[in-house]
Amino acid sequence: MKEVVRINLDNEMDLILAHKRSMKIAEMCGMPTSAQTRFSTAVSEVARCSIANGKDSVLTLGINVIKATQKEIVAILTDSVDLKRCNPEAFKYAAKISGNIEYSFADNYSITTLSHQVTSPGLLSDTKIKTLADYFKYEPPVSPYDEIRKKNIELIALSEKLGESENRYRQLANTIPVLICIVNDRNNILLANDSLKQILEAVFLNFDKREISSFIHPDDIDVIIENWNKVKKNRSQFSGEARIKKGSSYIWHLISIVPNSTEDGTFNNWLIYFVDINAQKTVEETLKNNSELKLIQSELENANSKLVFKNKELQQFAYIASHDLQEPLRKIMIMLSRAGEHFSEQQKTEYYFDKMTSAAGRMSSLIADVLNYSRVDNRELKFTEVDLDEIVTETMSDLSLIIEEKNAIVNVGKLPVVSGLNVQLRQLFFNLINNGLKFNSTQPIVTITSGDAAHSAISIDTFSPEGKYHIITIADNGIGMDSEYSGRIFDMFQRLHQRDQYGGNGIGLALCKRIIENHNGIINFTSQPGKGTTFFIYLPK
Repeated sequence: MKEVVRINLDNEMDLILAHKRSMKIAEMCGMPTSAQTRFSTAVSEVARCSIANGKDSVLTLGINVIKATQKEIVAILTDSVDLKRCNPEAFKYAAKISGNIEYSFADNYSITTLSHQVTSPGLLSDTKIKTLADYFKYEPPVSPYDEIRKKNIELIALSEKLGESENRYRQLANTIPVLICIVNDRNNILLANDSLKQILEAVFLNFDKREISSFIHPDDIDVIIENWNKVKKNRSQFSGEARIKKGSSYIWHLISIVPNSTEDGTFNNWLIYFVDINAQKTVEETLKNNSELKLIQSELENANSKLVFKNKELQQFAYIASHDLQEPLRKIMIMLSRAGEHFSEQQKTEYYFDKMTSAAGRMSSLIADVLNYSRVDNRELKFTEVDLDEIVTETMSDLSLIIEEKNAIVNVGKLPVVSGLNVQLRQLFFNLINNGLKFNSTQPIVTITSGDAAHSAISIDTFSPEGKYHIITIADNGIGMDSEYSGRIFDMFQRLHQRDQYGGNGIGLALCKRIIENHNGIINFTSQPGKGTTFFIYLPK
């Protein structure tokens, strides 16, 4: 049976709904007026018996497609009480006027089915049935009670779904073999999973030198605290190694500190997680000593298999957080907002709106914490030979409309073949060329050239591009930017102009920097207001 509408039978108002909707669905199926009346009256009679004597009664109206030329309208009423025994006369009367009623009761569960043949089944297509369901879904309420009841039913269903998702999240978070905690600016521990709690000898309240000394090796504490302070100050991230106490020994772990950004681009807390890498560290030490190599290699393979399994669990965890938790909560908040527009403060109190709003707020905080767990990038990057001439040609084709619209001139010199990721490099050139076209108040001129990085004006202590890198320059005659922005132009959500002046969301250059870092290269720029901008891209040969 294809369900069209469902009604919970609790009181006389629900009886009115049952009769009205039975009548309406019969009418919309093209049944004669007399058949409409008989069917809806039979449904009402059984529904009246259910409301008077039943418990947890639900009426479902739908269409049963027996075959293309035989379809029937069906009403199924379920209850946890033997309704026919409570009022046999009602069932006799319903059977008399309907002519087709079936009843069963077993295991404290009764099912009453009333059906009536549709006279013109050919007109009742799948599209028509869907139209019936949509009609009742968006049907105007019969009364204020009907509207409140409909919204409450939707809220209850969403709350139950959210509760199930929350339990799944908690179970997954606590079974992942990774030590995880969330820490705010004041070093307060906001959340810690069971794996971390199990290795601690005391309650973990603050991420400071005194408390982490209870489970981190003394030689690693100062490095962690120093980098933790830098991370907070610079709003950056950190990855390193530390030894964590387990029983009477210390186990090597990879520690990662990842900032969590809100929708407005600010940071309010950090995700800190520890992954066991003791097997890998043991392999390194064994290779240095050149002893028991085969045994350690076997342990490394087992450890790698476990890491693959951990990554799959983390991916599943991210899916639960972003889909099963976030979407139901968003719907609950929308339902609360819409329902609250029609009530006074007294009515809001009567229908527990304050409690529902408070519960939704707490759940929102929980989901924010859940999403912090999913800030792990575990992609495997497989480089291939990429012809940058082809990349730029494809990019020019993608930007052909804006180039034609602005009458832009794009000069492209001979570009090298590099080792990299085709999709990412295409995104890199698209963003930089598009910026030169977009942030321009005159006829845009973009010039792309390449050469060897024999002489570089970039001064970075840990990077020496001379002789080992290709350098690609992308210069434009756009609006340029002031040097005061050079320190943060590659940060996420950085916009130098108002939205009504130039479009964009402030992540394009941040993405460019990430792509270059994935290719073990570097990106920098020079710019002057009103004279344009030149980007320098260094890619390994």
